[in-house]
Amino acid sequence: MAPLELRHLRYLLAVAEHGNFTRAAEELHISQPTLSQQVRQLERTLGVQLLDRSGRTVRLTDAGAVYTEHARRALRDLAAAERAVHDVQDLSRGRLRLGVTPTFTAYLVGPLTAELRSRHPGIALTLTETTQDRIETALLADELDLGIAFAGEHLPGIAATALRTETLSLVTSGERARTLPHPLPVRDLHGRELALLAAGFATRGHIDAHFARHRVVPRIAVEANSVQALTEIVRRTGLATVLPEAVAEGHPHLAPVPLDPPLPARTVALLHREGAYRPAAARAFARLAEDLTGTDT
Repeated sequence: MAPLELRHLRYLLAVAEHGNFTRAAEELHISQPTLSQQVRQLERTLGVQLLDRSGRTVRLTDAGAVYTEHARRALRDLAAAERAVHDVQDLSRGRLRLGVTPTFTAYLVGPLTAELRSRHPGIALTLTETTQDRIETALLADELDLGIAFAGEHLPGIAATALRTETLSLVTSGERARTLPHPLPVRDLHGRELALLAAGFATRGHIDAHFARHRVVPRIAVEANSVQALTEIVRRTGLATVLPEAVAEGHPHLAPVPLDPPLPARTVALLHREGAYRPAAARAFARLAEDLTGTDT
């Protein structure tokens, strides 16, 4: 009986992901017959059928579904162990995998990255901008070391450390802001044209809920999937948007206008997986994030 090797696990997971031996073989850069032979070897070693090959797509059997769940966990833990062995405690080198939700790239990621480079220039940063639910899923899968998102309900196994409070307001051109009352009654936005983040963003949901509570229905003239696009649109068109006040502070041509009643403040949080090994680079970033934002909590 052939011994079980790590490649067998990776081969099985690739087939399970693609539902097809040919595409899995292409991803793994091996021939399809070799892949098929290796997976059958794994099944013979375990004495159980892991894949149902009878349909148009290859599916996991019940036994295969259970086995792949443990295989993913084993490979994830092995990768974490390898990082722990190679972790450099003096921070002369290292790697940090950070996930952030989109609004933070407009005002928080730059200062944090600059501080990281200043304190620990040997640490390489891999930055992923995505939604909060994907950040939490990636943390649980050990695909990220840390995430910056919002405090609140989280997936089981996710821990959060508060960093700062984020306040949202109307953001418009500096010239137009001077003509508006401060604070601006939120009911004045009823029927007005706005440029907002696209539906599906946590910030957009926060804004829509506030408008709904106060029976305000603006006209959405523009929807965008990035804060940078919104700020440029607002600067050039005269439209207003709703974004964190800190975004406007970083743009000399934009100004925040507080709303009455204001949108509920949100707590920005640093997320990590409970019980996971935290490399020195992740611990260092957590410290500098708390140092840099701690005065705003």
